[in-house]
Amino acid sequence: MAQKRVKHNGNALLDKAYRYESNGWVFVHVEGQPFERGYQHGYLLAREIQDALRVSKFLAHWDTGEDFEVFVKAALQLFPARVDQEYLDEMQGIAQGARMAGIDISFDEILTWNGYQELLGNWWPNNMGSIPSTKRWKGKKGHHCSAFIATGKHTKDGRIVMAHNTWDRYASGDHYNIILDILPASGNRILMQAVPGYISSTTDFWETSAGLMITETTIAGISSFDATKAPEFYRSRKASQYAKSIEEWVQIFSTENNGGYANSWLLGDIKTGEIARFEMGLKFSGLEKTKDGYYGGFNTPANLKIRNQECDGEGEEYSDIRKNGSRRLRWMQLMNERQGNVDVENAKAMIADHYDVYLKQKNNPCSRTICGHLELDKAEYGSHDDQGPYYPWGANDGKVTDGEMTKAMSLWARWGHSCGLPFDAKAFLTENPQYDWLDSYMKDRPSYPWTQFSSMKDQPRKSRPAIRKT
Repeated sequence: MAQKRVKHNGNALLDKAYRYESNGWVFVHVEGQPFERGYQHGYLLAREIQDALRVSKFLAHWDTGEDFEVFVKAALQLFPARVDQEYLDEMQGIAQGARMAGIDISFDEILTWNGYQELLGNWWPNNMGSIPSTKRWKGKKGHHCSAFIATGKHTKDGRIVMAHNTWDRYASGDHYNIILDILPASGNRILMQAVPGYISSTTDFWETSAGLMITETTIAGISSFDATKAPEFYRSRKASQYAKSIEEWVQIFSTENNGGYANSWLLGDIKTGEIARFEMGLKFSGLEKTKDGYYGGFNTPANLKIRNQECDGEGEEYSDIRKNGSRRLRWMQLMNERQGNVDVENAKAMIADHYDVYLKQKNNPCSRTICGHLELDKAEYGSHDDQGPYYPWGANDGKVTDGEMTKAMSLWARWGHSCGLPFDAKAFLTENPQYDWLDSYMKDRPSYPWTQFSSMKDQPRKSRPAIRKT
């Protein structure tokens, strides 16, 4: 890659930061004090933040009928008093950096953007007048990510292996192609998949210099919310930046839980070889740990109190192999088939798996497969509240890492479907004109290869990719 330094008007805040692009991904390194690293983030990702907000404002209005300003007002009421100043300063920096790059974005918008998942998924259903709490956000359906974490007898060398793909409608997922390397002035270094403008991963694939591996899958069917407590995007970032162990991560993350963006968290600690599944709704939580086993993520909780007392019908699909239960069963099959052989290369194949356990078809990419393809699914086995036939939603990526890679702060990632199948937005809309409202809001997904990224902490500064003025 040809590299050339780009002048940035002598702004010393940018001297430590850089970005480069590879196979659909944008890698960004930021470091320093909160405002400083936020400024770097906002400056280097200004165009991406602008486009993500353009699309998300449209989708928020489409899903709720409300203008984005409704959610901005809610964010200003809910979040500032409940978020540490460190992260408010970082978000101020993101807004200021984007403005210096020529993009008109305010702190209020950045704050709202960081809380987008819980504002639409939790606050809106519970706080919009006569709308009942069962009126869920259309963007928070049951199909949301596949993942596993394994250790001990299941893996090839007995150490931890972790994999994840992010499911969402493609109009949203188009903006999840950031690999963010954060070297903060205090706390752990973080390497994570990210969303432009977010201080947290939100797609949730993290590694930290404390040796923690972190991912999750959303718990479908939970919209409960406590507006007096702290937002999820702040709690997950703080836990990942400061926790040294699984127990400490759980303790930090659980403090002042508002119930927003509820997940089944899969956690690993390379120092001990232990993995965990931590599930938390608003009222209930459950923590399981092992040094010899695996946990799968498939959008339905294992914890019985959460599943029976906090989830609506979508959260009760544990054994329904027409729905989320299909991926639970497939993880069981794959772990049995590959016990003792799960490594990075096998994990890449597992997260790209197309076996349909309901129809017993080896290669049938659809809503029931680990690499999800709702755009190829007639949805004839779906329930009334599924997205609908051929909905443009599914796996937007694939990520894999193991204990050795985490120790070195590196990971493998594939942009687009985990399996590599391409997606042509124009051809899709021609074939499925019922989704014409997504025209200009979806991008093509070429078939990209798996690509390795790392913190590059030992790479000489002079060889780092150049800062790019937007």
